[in-house]
Amino acid sequence: MSRSSLTTLLVLALSLLCCVAGSSPAAAEVEAEASPVAWRLEQPLAPPTPVGAKSSSTCGEARAEPCVPIPLGRVGDVEFEAPNRGVLITQGNGSTISPGLWAYNGHEWHQLSIVCGATEGHIAWAGAEEFWTISDGRPGQAANPTTGQPAPLADRTLCHFAHGEVVGSYASPAFQESSYQPMHALGCITVSDCWFAGDPLPGNKDGEAFHLQWNGSSLAAEPTPWGHPVEDMRLFEGRLYESVRLSTNDVVAEPEVPFPYALHAINPFGAPPVELLAGVPLYGEEGEFTQALDYLHLGADSEALWAAAGPSSEPPPESTPAPFTVARYSGGQWSQLFGAESGSTSALGEDDVVNSIAPEPGTGGAWLALDTKDDVRSPSPEASAVVAHIASDGTIETQTLPSPTEVADGVAPKGAAQNIACPAANDCWMTTTQGWIYHLAPEDERQLALDGSAAFSKLITFRPEDQGLPQVTADAPPPDDSGELSASASKPKLIVIPEVPEAKVHEALLSNIHSRLVKGTTLELRFHLAVKARVQLIARRKQETVAKTAARTFASGNRKLLLALDRQKWPTALDLKTHALAQLPLISTRSPGVNTVGTDVATLPGTPSFGGSRATAKLFGDNLP
Repeated sequence: MSRSSLTTLLVLALSLLCCVAGSSPAAAEVEAEASPVAWRLEQPLAPPTPVGAKSSSTCGEARAEPCVPIPLGRVGDVEFEAPNRGVLITQGNGSTISPGLWAYNGHEWHQLSIVCGATEGHIAWAGAEEFWTISDGRPGQAANPTTGQPAPLADRTLCHFAHGEVVGSYASPAFQESSYQPMHALGCITVSDCWFAGDPLPGNKDGEAFHLQWNGSSLAAEPTPWGHPVEDMRLFEGRLYESVRLSTNDVVAEPEVPFPYALHAINPFGAPPVELLAGVPLYGEEGEFTQALDYLHLGADSEALWAAAGPSSEPPPESTPAPFTVARYSGGQWSQLFGAESGSTSALGEDDVVNSIAPEPGTGGAWLALDTKDDVRSPSPEASAVVAHIASDGTIETQTLPSPTEVADGVAPKGAAQNIACPAANDCWMTTTQGWIYHLAPEDERQLALDGSAAFSKLITFRPEDQGLPQVTADAPPPDDSGELSASASKPKLIVIPEVPEAKVHEALLSNIHSRLVKGTTLELRFHLAVKARVQLIARRKQETVAKTAARTFASGNRKLLLALDRQKWPTALDLKTHALAQLPLISTRSPGVNTVGTDVATLPGTPSFGGSRATAKLFGDNLP
């Protein structure tokens, strides 16, 4: 019997009961039992896929190996583009599971990529078949020439996945002031506007925080003056919000009044590009320092942005303990469900740690993945997973997994709850610290329509060279062995040149950028837009904005901007901000000039020289870090 037919019969039965005896708790119990929604372990049941082999997680009689659950190793993040299209990133599990990515297709999880795995790792969707990952770097960089320290690799590179392959890999040389730092957060507003952030820049006395922006064709550094590590980032109502970890040792270039702000908002068209967000109800009025609360874990759906945190592991000694805190932003207003201002307390205490939060769409509530301070320091494979559901009215209920039913079936604990994601109502996923996967779903609807996209059905084994790193070339030409004869020299050699598969990438938003001075003080900037977009040109002298155009919306085609300059405040840098308002078209990588941007920026007269170069221009092709 189908679920709809069963539901109809239950409704009729309940109606008859109501007519005879009125509404009763027994009737409510019958309805609740119609389609119970429960957490259950749903681990891939197949032998590990050999590296480079075709991925398959289907168990069958033809398989010689036994079908056993596979612990995937540490899972850094799990994100869904649709209920039947999800991706998780893993560190791998020794020689059993390769570092990389796994995908969910509505029926099962299967290995998607054996490249771009990560120690921590994070994922952000940019389109239906396009996403970015924070991944580990690859060995090969030179060690520190002074200390001999090997180049750090954990979570310091980016991978750009599109249409079933890695179309871009990005890194930077180690041991430099501009080196990529460990990244913990990322998010995409559009396919041509993605942001990445993490630890503060090293040796920076000005306290600048590390940020990168993808503009559709390249990455640009966008450091901010608030030197807090960025720990999480979420898109809500077309705007990116980021949370930062507050510490008494933070170095900041600008004072934050009246106290450090735990939440920021990405403001691509403003200066600075990241702005402080005030008015978030988080702290008590007296005795509680802002640093006593851990960083905010963020979650968002179409209804609300959620922020949750427990007490900091290293609070200031003078501060009163920070309570478990949950805030919710909806309808343009913040409300605190738990915390010092709400007057509400929960069963969670000072030892509880929030690992992640995910709103459950259409319900007004959210799920938390919880842990303990001791287990965070040393994750135990014998720890049970604890999840908590927070209703919109602030009611909170916790569950321990495996459930009593699974325990009775012989399922042992699989580690503490780590990551949680809810693509739909009554449809949530949770991964544990040991790489096991739990699924919340109705018992009769644990599978969905199969995702037939080819982009998520084949194993990805190739990662291109890292852009931003110098490519190593041989010190000497190869030896000349043209005069030597081998045993098979009498036979003609057949040289097979493999055909390079055609790939599709998004066309660069801007191209053919040219500039010139008109009448001595007016800068004319000409460019071509691939699609409709908002564009703004900003001129800066050191850190000061000295001139800027309005943020204008242009249709696709050849366009220009005029910017009046002041000779008394002549700029030392030009910054072209763009925001695509339509999907960028796909073009073949075999096409000549794919993702290239021609620039011809006029040298501004009167500009002081800095290290042999004159005014710098962040005009896409010239702003690689």
